[in-house]
Amino acid sequence: MHAPDESVSGYLAQWASGLSPDDIPATVRTRAKTCLVDTIGVAIAGSQSDAAVFARALCAEGGTRGSSTAFGASRLFSAQAAAFSNGTAAHAFDFDDNCYAGFVHGSAVIAPATLAIGQKINASSADVITAFVVGSECEYALGAASKNALYERGWWTTGVLGPIGACMAAARLLRLDAAKTRAALGLALAGTGGMKACFGSDAKALLAGRASEAGVVCAELAHRGASGPEHAIEDKNGFVNLFNDGIFDRSSVAAIGRRWYLETPGVDIKRIPVCLSSHAAVDAVSDLVTTHRLDVANIDTIVCDVPPIVRANLKYDLPRTVREAQFSMPFAIAASLRFGSLDLSRLNAESLRDGGVVALMTRVTMQTGPMWDKPCMPARAPEGAHIRLTLRDGSYLEVFRDKARGSAADPLPASQVAEKFLACSAPVLGERRAAGLLAGLERLDSPVPLRDLLFGANTSGLR
Repeated sequence: MHAPDESVSGYLAQWASGLSPDDIPATVRTRAKTCLVDTIGVAIAGSQSDAAVFARALCAEGGTRGSSTAFGASRLFSAQAAAFSNGTAAHAFDFDDNCYAGFVHGSAVIAPATLAIGQKINASSADVITAFVVGSECEYALGAASKNALYERGWWTTGVLGPIGACMAAARLLRLDAAKTRAALGLALAGTGGMKACFGSDAKALLAGRASEAGVVCAELAHRGASGPEHAIEDKNGFVNLFNDGIFDRSSVAAIGRRWYLETPGVDIKRIPVCLSSHAAVDAVSDLVTTHRLDVANIDTIVCDVPPIVRANLKYDLPRTVREAQFSMPFAIAASLRFGSLDLSRLNAESLRDGGVVALMTRVTMQTGPMWDKPCMPARAPEGAHIRLTLRDGSYLEVFRDKARGSAADPLPASQVAEKFLACSAPVLGERRAAGLLAGLERLDSPVPLRDLLFGANTSGLR
């Protein structure tokens, strides 16, 4: 294919509908499988959250039955309802993955749409992997083309770009041709949106669910013949001008299928259930404490020198709620030091009231120094941290960490991804059923129908 000229939407639609599964490298398919397994795990955990309960209750009230699993529900839902419910659940604890091609939470939106349509049409798990890759690559290509201007303006990229990935994955599973895929993408772009004001509230998870639902709805509408704007990206009143200040790197789109965004920049799998902006700092502080065998009681101050985007995202210095705690650098560091690790069991009001956590939070501050003005830093350390830890005797230790453990540059081993899945799902399913589901999901990217993988491990209690 040639570089996009008149219509970026048409170019993406042609690529998405015409891609052969054999053209996807095995390494990319493996990464897609990891993303799907991780997202299913965090969605099962998130199904118990208040936001997910709200979403399921609304879906159940609608009364529409279907063929798709909504984790935490007692019956099957329509594809769009399942996408909304599971998208909300997947992002509820902010434990889902991230991609720096657009600063976006991709899988929490794309995976629920893919699973919902995949179950509806009884797709093979291999077709599901292909569709997930298509949705991810299209979303990340547009994210990369935005050059992060979108995110820096205050738009929440998961809400804006998420419907695109969900829509393209669903369109691929529905086997839409290039014209209908283009219509679906136009519909998704025309109605997209999301603002970072949602951070620290249930709106953030619910909007991830709505983004997944929107992608499914737009693909289904195009499947039935609905039209969408053909130039929704480059129109004077389209995506580039309205959302992105006219900034758009067409070469990022032209590279699709040659550069695989699931590999570069890759996807970051989270190790702890809080905003990724805090992770590098948490890892750096934890390493200092472990390496130097520090007594936490002897720590006087922890100064985190971080990029402006980290300070903007982590806006709660003394969080009052669990939602706010997920966007608090002091909480992420204090809870990690106080409890040894920050897992889902510590993400509660009791931890916020813990005297040790409260005391440690007051010792953590953030600043943004001149090091972040260097042109190389946004790519090298998009959410990195330089830590200066001062002890009560006046001595201090310093360390710099560019990316967190679990990032594409420092990925979690498969054993830790599996451990995370079980830690997320076992409290909901029980250990035996969680282990059975994980074993079943190992057969993703095979001829086995997706329905068999989700239902075969006795997950009926989640439907």
